[in-house]
Amino acid sequence: MKLNVDYVTKLLLLLAVLGLSNFAYAQRTITGTVTDAESGEPLIGANILVVGTSTGTITDFDGNYSVNVSADATTLEFSYTGYASQRVEIGSQTTIDLALSAGEVLDEVVVIGYGTQKEKEITSSVTSVNAEDFNQGPITDPAQLLQGKVAGLQVYNRGGDPNGQNSVIRLRGISTVGANAEPLVVVDGIIGASLDNVDPNDIESMSVLKDGSAAAIYGSRGSSGVILITTRTGSKEAGKVQFTYNGQVGASTAFNSVPVMGREDFLATGGTDLGSSTDWIKEVTRTGVNNVHSLAAAGGAGNTSYRISGNYRNVDGILDNSGFEQFNARLNFSTKAFNDRVSLDFNSSFTNRKSDFGFREGLRYAVLYNPTAPVNGADAPFSFASEQYGGFFETLGLFDSFNPVAIVNQNRNDGKRNEITYGARLAYQVTDNFSITGRIAQQNTTVDNRQYYPTTSLFRGNATSPTRKGRADFYNENTSFKLYEGYGTYLNNFGNTDLTLTAGYSYQQNNFESNTLRLGDFPDNSQDFSNIIEASQDLQNAGFITANSDASPDEKIIAFFARANATFDNAIFVNASVRREGSTKLGADNRWGIFPAFGVGVNLNRYLAINNVDQLKVRLGYGVTGALPGQNGLSQPIRQIVNGDDGSVSTELIRAANPDLKWEEKAELNLGVEFGMGRFNATLDLYNRDISDFILERTVDAAIFQVDRRFENAGKLNTQGLELTLGYDVLNSGKVNWTTGVVLSTYKTTLEEYVIPKEVRANLGAPGQNGTNMILVAEGQEIGQIWGPVFEGVNAEGAPTFVDLNGDGMVVSQQDNALDDNADFDVLGNGIPDLEIGWTNQLTLGKWSVNAFFRGAFGHSLVNTFRAFYEPVISTQSSYNYVNTDLRVPGLTSAQFSSLYVEKADFFKLDNLTIARSFSFGGNSAIRGITVSLTGQNLFVITNYTGSDPEPSLIDYGAPDNGADIDFSNPDVLSPGIDRRYNYFASRTVTFGLKLNF
Repeated sequence: MKLNVDYVTKLLLLLAVLGLSNFAYAQRTITGTVTDAESGEPLIGANILVVGTSTGTITDFDGNYSVNVSADATTLEFSYTGYASQRVEIGSQTTIDLALSAGEVLDEVVVIGYGTQKEKEITSSVTSVNAEDFNQGPITDPAQLLQGKVAGLQVYNRGGDPNGQNSVIRLRGISTVGANAEPLVVVDGIIGASLDNVDPNDIESMSVLKDGSAAAIYGSRGSSGVILITTRTGSKEAGKVQFTYNGQVGASTAFNSVPVMGREDFLATGGTDLGSSTDWIKEVTRTGVNNVHSLAAAGGAGNTSYRISGNYRNVDGILDNSGFEQFNARLNFSTKAFNDRVSLDFNSSFTNRKSDFGFREGLRYAVLYNPTAPVNGADAPFSFASEQYGGFFETLGLFDSFNPVAIVNQNRNDGKRNEITYGARLAYQVTDNFSITGRIAQQNTTVDNRQYYPTTSLFRGNATSPTRKGRADFYNENTSFKLYEGYGTYLNNFGNTDLTLTAGYSYQQNNFESNTLRLGDFPDNSQDFSNIIEASQDLQNAGFITANSDASPDEKIIAFFARANATFDNAIFVNASVRREGSTKLGADNRWGIFPAFGVGVNLNRYLAINNVDQLKVRLGYGVTGALPGQNGLSQPIRQIVNGDDGSVSTELIRAANPDLKWEEKAELNLGVEFGMGRFNATLDLYNRDISDFILERTVDAAIFQVDRRFENAGKLNTQGLELTLGYDVLNSGKVNWTTGVVLSTYKTTLEEYVIPKEVRANLGAPGQNGTNMILVAEGQEIGQIWGPVFEGVNAEGAPTFVDLNGDGMVVSQQDNALDDNADFDVLGNGIPDLEIGWTNQLTLGKWSVNAFFRGAFGHSLVNTFRAFYEPVISTQSSYNYVNTDLRVPGLTSAQFSSLYVEKADFFKLDNLTIARSFSFGGNSAIRGITVSLTGQNLFVITNYTGSDPEPSLIDYGAPDNGADIDFSNPDVLSPGIDRRYNYFASRTVTFGLKLNF
């Protein structure tokens, strides 16, 4: 189906103009003031809504409001976060002053897809977190604001990598295998916005749509859940411009590195003595200094408001020459006209980020490099041509051995990212009951990454070559995303029934192109290229050239959606939606999918009238969403342009077509119970999710398909889980307040169907253990099972012995037999936690506040690959260092993967502690308020895991060895639980913060 986007957009605008000509309603204006019933202080930003319509306004800095109502309007509803809502009959009044009392937040308005809804009316699993409840400190990724705050939301950045190259954001476990497993991000209504493009200081609130009935309105892009971000806006009070400054200065250190042998212990094992004593981990790590500065101005007049902000971040990683520098700018503008019937919102943001990715391989080789080797070649105990290696010492002739200090200092691994986003929303209140909304948005992203290895670099630079050497890699990516949407909303009240209907159209287009260029064999180090264009102009200086270009087919999504929300007797809530969506990623016969959702909720306490119970709500939701992998042209043959070093240009098939590929579908059933009694509240969710026809890029027979890769519908997954949220106001005595909250979540994912009955994956790698696969994937069994022989002891030759699990008198422990019926292999653990917990404590003592956040995960295991390679004292590896843990087995002199290297990784940590003091200034002071704070992150951790970081490893990126690149673009979600040697060490950060309001 083809639609002319320009035609649809013009039609929406025409409808708005025609609607203006019909605007001839008798109007009157209601004014008044909203205050706190106890203190009498004005409430800033209180909501006033004309019941049965979408017409409304908010109070200004003095609590004043003004709202235009039609002649047939009968009731105003007043609401404010943390206060009980009230409805007031208008009658003949033109002035209505109201004092709101503190109460439950059930009437708080929560952002949902294509609109808002009162919290009490929501029938799906939605969690909203406001700015005052966010995690504190030097947050570099907005998702970290929610870490441990939302039951079922997993946010992990294993170690302290400031660029988060292996960070994971996941909602309710594995939502897909080959598609995008991260939740969809929607910023101020702009679908698919990048989290990197949002500064944490600009965020007002975040809502997480967790189940299928909530996310189905967003179609395939919402199949893994949705995070809705609302950014801060300005005030409409004339003449008052508010400025806010946020500043942070902090320091990060590695607090838990891999334990290794020092010089004396190493020599006692018979290690090779090179005459020095070097702590390689200390040599490649540092104290990282972090600076964050944010300035925002907000103001407005009449019906117009604005907020403009600029944010600067300079973050150093704990690894030498790693970190990033980022600048963000954002503009939010809002205005109303024609007696508030027409509203326009405009949002624009810009991000410029310069990243030093560093070389996390430096941490790996700092563990295994000989502790008696010197840093510099001049300190070698023998004649060494150090100038050939940039002045550094190298242990030449050894497999997988590189000086870690040389790795992180000689070479360059950096990138630039520029992203600009703009969006506009035009809404017209056609009648008091009906409105239409049009939205347009665009996001353009440019990425330029570079790696450079000089001719003196042994690591990837081939410095031992007698002729030309060195290497330069360049990657350029340009992405353009366009969004056009239009929808209408009808609201009305029929006695005890409130009805809201929404229907609309969405068009999304994504354009992607990339270029890669690799040069090598340079005559000298004069080619210090800064970008791909400069490199391409100097090709004659390279001995070899490899260039590829990828212009993927444009991805287009067209969707029609509708939703109905109904409230009966202010106690029964019903929600139903449907979305019909088509994607150009699939063939013509399978392009369209229909995704319905339904939900119902009942406030039982309205009918049971249980004493002292404020809320007892039961809800049930069911929704179906589609999912597709992120690559374009899934069903089409994909070719790339190859430029040879002889000047030739050709194309090659890199992925085969599959015209029969169809939608991956997720069907989710969610049962929830919400309970509130005085100071205590609780929410329980139980869910069952079935994912059918999940899409996976698989290895196929090249003799049939001309190439060995193509996308296929590969199987079915089932996930069952439980989420529990508890909150309690321990103390509430005016100046002393203590609120505590706990979130718990657990889930299990089972592979119900697969294209093959079972397989093993996650290769351990070299040296010596290539072909050792550690993860079992089998029909009817849980995802995440670590598979291998069970360690028994050590024989006289120093080799490991294993348990005869089946009792047949033979121990079959070879990897080639891992799936045989007589193999003595067993499940050694699971990489997915049984239970995850977050515990928040907020304590206020007058103008002092303390926020302590604890987090833990229990039941998961990790394969400690450092131990698996470098713990046994192997005579042929006397030039490599050894890992030195309490689990080391004396006398073990050969390495074979087994249960010995699988560790329980349960942990409980103080994740975030903030102590703050606020100061208020009255009168005519230019400064309205100051807040100073001290924040510590990762202050302590309780665990028995001997590796650097016990956080779950939910995704595996394979086993590069001997200096090979890490491929972060190809995650394996079926292989959790592998703590690879390239993972970043954990870090601890202490930050001083200053906030000024003036």
